[in-house]
Amino acid sequence: SRAGWASLCRLVSAAHADADRGSPRVTRELVGRHGDDLVVVLGPDSDLGRALDARADGRAERLLGDWLDVVPRERLAIGVTNQRVAGHGQGSASLAGRMLAFADAHRVTGVLTNAVRMARRSDAPTADILDAARRLVPLDARNVDRRNAEGYLKSGKEMIGVAEEVCAIAGRPDAARLFGATRDLAIRCRLDPQADVGLGEIHLPEFDTLGVSDGFVELRRRCEAGLIARYGVPDDKTRARIDDELDVIGQMGFASYFLTVARVVGDIKGMGVRVAARGSGAGSLVNYALGISGVDPIRYDLIMERFLSPLRRALPDIDIDVESARRTDIYDMIFATFGAERVACVAMMDTYRVRHAIRDVGAAMSLPPGDIDAIAKSFPHIRARDARHALRDLPELRAANLNDSQLRVLFELVESLDGLPRHVALHPCGVLLSDATLLDRTPVERSFGDYPMSQFDKDDVEDIGLLKLDVLGIRMQSSMAHAVHEVERTTGERVDLDALAPFDDAGVYEMIGRAETLGCFQIESPGQRELVGKFGPSDFNDIVIDISLFRPGPVKSDMVNPFLRARNGWDAPRYLHPDLIPALAETRGVVVFHEQIIKIVAIMTGCSYAYGDEARRALGSEAGQEDVRRWFVPTALGRGYDAATVEVVWGVLKSFASFGFCKAHAAAFALPTYQSAWLKRYHPAAFLAGVLTHDPGMYPKRLILEEARRIGIPILPLDVNRSDTAYVIERVP
Repeated sequence: SRAGWASLCRLVSAAHADADRGSPRVTRELVGRHGDDLVVVLGPDSDLGRALDARADGRAERLLGDWLDVVPRERLAIGVTNQRVAGHGQGSASLAGRMLAFADAHRVTGVLTNAVRMARRSDAPTADILDAARRLVPLDARNVDRRNAEGYLKSGKEMIGVAEEVCAIAGRPDAARLFGATRDLAIRCRLDPQADVGLGEIHLPEFDTLGVSDGFVELRRRCEAGLIARYGVPDDKTRARIDDELDVIGQMGFASYFLTVARVVGDIKGMGVRVAARGSGAGSLVNYALGISGVDPIRYDLIMERFLSPLRRALPDIDIDVESARRTDIYDMIFATFGAERVACVAMMDTYRVRHAIRDVGAAMSLPPGDIDAIAKSFPHIRARDARHALRDLPELRAANLNDSQLRVLFELVESLDGLPRHVALHPCGVLLSDATLLDRTPVERSFGDYPMSQFDKDDVEDIGLLKLDVLGIRMQSSMAHAVHEVERTTGERVDLDALAPFDDAGVYEMIGRAETLGCFQIESPGQRELVGKFGPSDFNDIVIDISLFRPGPVKSDMVNPFLRARNGWDAPRYLHPDLIPALAETRGVVVFHEQIIKIVAIMTGCSYAYGDEARRALGSEAGQEDVRRWFVPTALGRGYDAATVEVVWGVLKSFASFGFCKAHAAAFALPTYQSAWLKRYHPAAFLAGVLTHDPGMYPKRLILEEARRIGIPILPLDVNRSDTAYVIERVP
């Protein structure tokens, strides 16, 4: 039931909260507090099972009475496990029979379990390795949990034999009643993904948490105020656009989502921390009006449907970039604002790859640490399952003579660990926001940094309808904040990087065109400096195009050269059809953006942008491409386009799936690109001090220092009386 799922989530959370990290413990008291509509199964390792193992029947009866004080008899069961361990201890048929007889004597349901540890019997050595790695001890019978290899997922036929052995010892004539009770309990515990777990539902912070009574009315009010602040007197096109976006948001019930993100962004700004939106959310005028995004979607022809579509019932995704040095401060602020009952971080499951697997298996096998470290470092960063393939295929590994027969067992065990969880860690940026029922829908545990984190990963939390806000710590934001502080400290001038719109400073573009962009966000790599030198961006939209072109797909598909030749006037632009010129003019006929694909589909078929985005998404798979082709080709032909044009356009649509880029995402990137370039152009010493302090780019400090010298900034030597951990400007006579 839903109540049972909520109780289970809270019980698991409490088990982690009341114990040392990594060692959760469920007690009878916790079950009493969080046991609503839960079934409790007491197995051989429970307090009752241990009492029966010690043949202390009186103590077992007292313990059963204690359990019945907190759990109704109909929700209590005794689980019998027969893993055919010799003797009378846990996992033995003898103890299983005693426990079943005890259940019968005290009118408690007895059910059959196998304490499954692994999928197949052959996985037993892998389980041993995991036990040893968890305990940081070598492989030894004393350090592993199993006593034989019977704890695997057995077939029904195999379990019949196990059950008959237990029933014979318990004095039952056959195993039919045991199987029947086990099946009945399994049916009772079955969860419906929608009705019980809540898959498909959406849970957002309540309006009163945000300080409003009617969320949609408040959202419209803030958007209208934001339009006046951004545009003065908005024109009819802008007003129509905001109305359309608000209609979609209202229809989908997402007003709380946008108000919540706007609250978080506003609070971050209130802390004096730099923040910027990234991703397709930059295409939304609502986000621009609310101050979430700093890119004007009207001016740069961005569309909302790439971000939020009425045909796609899923929460939109807004990511925000913040100063890396202040990220945990922002986490603390979000928890303080919304409360721990509505906020959790996202967990990230770290799984075994080849290097970790070699180190853990080698340690468990007591191999020399130095040898294991050398072997692990000799492998590239690949899947553990590919270890022996790499030994055969990579020359450097063949030369290392790692095919020795003594290492065969090592690599077999390494490959068996592939993809298995190694540990749970805090996701580097995901924060969940929900209504007050968050802890009823996800169990949480504490991270190493003491933040509560959901035990579901980033994909699962979206399936259960939680708002996942990615708060990414970006070093360039910290670098720019440092630079702004240095400018104010040394000159008294207060620089507002968020007031540089419309981003049309000629001096900045001249510097970019000379490829003097070392240290600048997104355009400092050797390849990018070559591209901007040939491109010569002259406005903000050119930076957007540059960022989109410098991707593996466009480079490999030779999209860059046709664009540059047309851009520089060496070739005439080539358009797929005159009707498509408005969609392709900015990139001289070369298809670069996802938004251009949406527009092409909409122009040639007459569909909405929302439907065009659904077609774009479908192009990502072969099956989807076939579906789109069956609709697109006849529809375009029916609207009067000739067969040759339709085939050429279809070829572009089909191949585009491998190299397209979202223009809104590129525009969001272009904002800090321009801001960093502006700082370098007008405050180079402060900017490079920020780059040296926070190290946001790809170059070592010695190259940044050389760049400072190249542009005439002297570098003072270390002074034990004046130097600090940060790089700062110092005025010298």
